[in-house]
Amino acid sequence: MSHFAGPRSIRTFGTRFVASLAAALFAASPADARITRIEIDAARSESPTFGGFSWPNVGQYEKIVGKAHGEVNPHSRQNRVIVDIEFAPRNARGNVEYSFDFYILKPVDLRKGARKMMYEPPNRGGKTWAALGRVTGGDDPGSITDPAVLANAFLMPRGYTMVWSGWDMAAGTDNSNFNTTITLPIAKNQDGTSITGPSYEYIVSSARGFTLTYPAADYSEKTSAKLTHRVHLNDVPQLVPASQWAYYPNGIPAVPATPPNPALPAIPGPAIGLVNSSGAPVNFIGNDIYEFSYTAKDPTVNGLGFAAVRDWMEFLRYERRDDHNSPNPLAGHIKRVYTEISSQPGRFLNDFRHLGFNETERGKKAFDGHMQWIAAGDGINMNYRFSQPGRTERNRQDHLYLEGVFPFANVTTFDPITRKTDSRYASCTATKTCPFGVEIYSANEYWVKAASLLHTDPTGSRDLPDSPFTRNYFMSSMRHGTGNAANRGVCQQFDNPLNSAPVQRALFIALDEWATQGKQPPASRVPKLRDGTLVPPLPQSGMGFPTIPNPFPADNPPRPTVTYTGLKTTRYKFNYGLNFDETGIPTINPPVITPPYQDNLERADLSELDSEDRQRRKRHRRRAAARREGASGHLHRVGATQGCAGGRRLRGCRPVHPVSQDQGRSHEDGRPAALGRRALRELRRLPQQDPARGRGHGGGPLAAVRRRRSPADAVDAGGIGPRRAAARRRSAPGRRAAEAMPQGQAR
Repeated sequence: MSHFAGPRSIRTFGTRFVASLAAALFAASPADARITRIEIDAARSESPTFGGFSWPNVGQYEKIVGKAHGEVNPHSRQNRVIVDIEFAPRNARGNVEYSFDFYILKPVDLRKGARKMMYEPPNRGGKTWAALGRVTGGDDPGSITDPAVLANAFLMPRGYTMVWSGWDMAAGTDNSNFNTTITLPIAKNQDGTSITGPSYEYIVSSARGFTLTYPAADYSEKTSAKLTHRVHLNDVPQLVPASQWAYYPNGIPAVPATPPNPALPAIPGPAIGLVNSSGAPVNFIGNDIYEFSYTAKDPTVNGLGFAAVRDWMEFLRYERRDDHNSPNPLAGHIKRVYTEISSQPGRFLNDFRHLGFNETERGKKAFDGHMQWIAAGDGINMNYRFSQPGRTERNRQDHLYLEGVFPFANVTTFDPITRKTDSRYASCTATKTCPFGVEIYSANEYWVKAASLLHTDPTGSRDLPDSPFTRNYFMSSMRHGTGNAANRGVCQQFDNPLNSAPVQRALFIALDEWATQGKQPPASRVPKLRDGTLVPPLPQSGMGFPTIPNPFPADNPPRPTVTYTGLKTTRYKFNYGLNFDETGIPTINPPVITPPYQDNLERADLSELDSEDRQRRKRHRRRAAARREGASGHLHRVGATQGCAGGRRLRGCRPVHPVSQDQGRSHEDGRPAALGRRALRELRRLPQQDPARGRGHGGGPLAAVRRRRSPADAVDAGGIGPRRAAARRRSAPGRRAAEAMPQGQAR
């Protein structure tokens, strides 16, 4: 015994000493970027939450609310891509600090949980998971106490943990009412002076003023700053004389009500506003377009939002406690993380993947899967100096904010404009950290958010194959969210009430089965160039949109027929000045527009107007062509977009599958066998919804640039192969759909 005690003790001491020394050196190193501290707000946290409701086999949930602090090494490979990171203030370790709000819903007893997390990057600070979660909305979901709602919820009975955290400077600084914010450093020159540069604001408002995203470098200088005004997009902007507008560095104070005049709210500073001859504030003209370009100062390092999400995932998944010995509330209990998003955060995740942030600082995966809803092919205006992540390009708004940037697709393509070859999945492929993804989008995204560019090349002339990591699903005729069938709003026609939630839930289950069991999800459902279901929006006859009598004859001004303009958002290459593509730092803003990418849209579907015999012949031709081509699935037709999606119409390709060819109609069961049993059970809860028909069709101005092909289409990077080419020649005649639905003007 004594003979072995000495060597054993020496070996133990030596091992511990080396490990402790290595840990100390590692902790002192600026390379150890991480979440350093979490602060739980006991007053806003709650255990149990949901009014104490308990789910069978899972139990009760608790709510944990607080703030997390983190830091990154500005010199590391993963972080050097962040624009202006080198100009951010450093701490004593040489790292750049940030902090953000978080909100967690977890089983009280995590041993009863699924060891899986749904993470949602909030949309401008707000939570948007209600459709997927089958719960009521709001930013404090733990306050839901209705037993009927909770019993029918989607994620809690399955034992999921749900997490939200701040990443977006557009969420503001007020975290009351559970708004999730992020605190980012301001970039400064090496001598500590303010960085200045061109900034641009697009203003459509009827208020007395407009809050600037960044402060002006000099509020007394109005010579170089320019405010313009126009009524319509096609009008020439008219310069507003400097004497007719003013800066308000501290904002515009509120005005109390003086009957019959109502109270006027305060406009937070820094702001600008119109003034009358006496210098008093006057309102902007509602719905008119004002544009303001000026020299701004003190840009925030917005790209740190990517790192904040990455590091938060690494902490929750892989760490036990923070630097101050506060325990990780989920330590050791999260094995899989899937995202759920609606719109803007999906564009954030598009760039998150492309910039390599799914690889954590320690080389692990941040996310196992992304469920992307109505994001499509665009990125986000975020990792640039003086960027504005809250902006979104629509039919008549925010055209000159960079979000449609190559690459658009999840597979490799060549861009003839930038002369680059790239993919949104290139970085994670190189590091073996790619998440799986299901891209789901509405017809709006073909018109507005580059959906077609997800599955065609940037010339809009070639279908693309599926990525081994992603699938695309198009919700035909749907707007950017579920509409009210009894309300036209600002549109020509009634809103489309089609609900995507059952499709989202089924594909969320399919995403989990893909990541955990290797079970392939349903094949992509998108319109294709090769079969004529993806076409340019003009001429109207080529699109297949018929002349339809206006069902609202009392409209003023009168409109004898449903208007079809073919107008969509077009993706352009923007010139922000010298070296912008390399640095992300503009010297020109607003940018100069260079030639556009080619977009296409899903062809209008008139199947309901065709005879049954004609439909049978078409189905027979499609199936015969599929057999000849060796395809494993059916070719589907996509219905025309509703067009009231809050976004502008894009000239581009549109699909032709029978997903939802009329508004809110039930569909016959056409679910693919590839959906697992759990996914099918979820679908059967609401049989009127059909995820198999939610064909993924990338769309938008940039969308048309990238058309995807199924794996059977891929032969090489440069062509479609002889079998596909022959099939295209055989099937093109008569393939074009002649179907359409009354379409409203996009909002």
